[in-house]
Amino acid sequence: MKQFSAGRGPIIHLDPTSVMDIGSCIVANTDIAPGRAIPDDGDARIDHSLEGFLFTCGPDHIRHPVPIDGDASGKRYPLHGSFSSHPAEILFWDAQGDEAECTARIPVQTADGGSVVLDRHWRMNGATGEVCLSDKVTNVGEKPIAKVHMYHMNIGAWLFDDNVRLNGQMLEGGGFPWNFGDDPGGVFCVPARAEGEDWAEVSLGPIASLGGVTLRVKFLTSTLPYLQVWRNQKQPAHVLGIEPVSHRLASREELARSGELEMLKPGESADYALRFSFV
Repeated sequence: MKQFSAGRGPIIHLDPTSVMDIGSCIVANTDIAPGRAIPDDGDARIDHSLEGFLFTCGPDHIRHPVPIDGDASGKRYPLHGSFSSHPAEILFWDAQGDEAECTARIPVQTADGGSVVLDRHWRMNGATGEVCLSDKVTNVGEKPIAKVHMYHMNIGAWLFDDNVRLNGQMLEGGGFPWNFGDDPGGVFCVPARAEGEDWAEVSLGPIASLGGVTLRVKFLTSTLPYLQVWRNQKQPAHVLGIEPVSHRLASREELARSGELEMLKPGESADYALRFSFV
């Protein structure tokens, strides 16, 4: 892990062994990542990623495994796609003074025989504390791949009291308590794109255990038009996830049948972006 921080921003640790995702995230001297308070899905690389504050899902598949189309052997897409566990080549690193910046390139072999390159740019504004992530996924292989992407932002829910709320224009009534639904947890996925707006925003807070800060998350809706949120309080899990995502909560087969599963042709690229801050 490599420490990445500047000014008022959180202290985050980027993982060069797994696409420069975020492991620990220190806010008010507290690591808010869930650690081992997560469900075990039987995939060691996803367990590693899920322990951290942010991991990236895709580029060939999102959500749970399904059979690969046309594969007679019955091979399946891996849990949350192929990104996790691919090492990064760091191209630039500067984390001094009021700004921190990192660029990296990650070649990825997809489960269905494709090849992509993830060009990743992290930047932290020390004056505002905002962390910005820009991703470009380019198909460098010889076959189309599904254009799918998801950011999983996972927070240890033991940090929350009953006053912590999720808020956003895409949420019913504009927001509700963090422990929505029936225990021990659940998931929902809603459209996040608003007419005339390029970015959507969702917030979580105030978090009294962190000095009353609120987590604000913004994401680019041209390629991430949905927001998925899940929580799991079934021991040993105690986690809440905020997840900007490219597609609604439906099976891959249904998305393909409805024409929603766009393909990224050889040579084509897709851009994704996320910002977050604690205010």
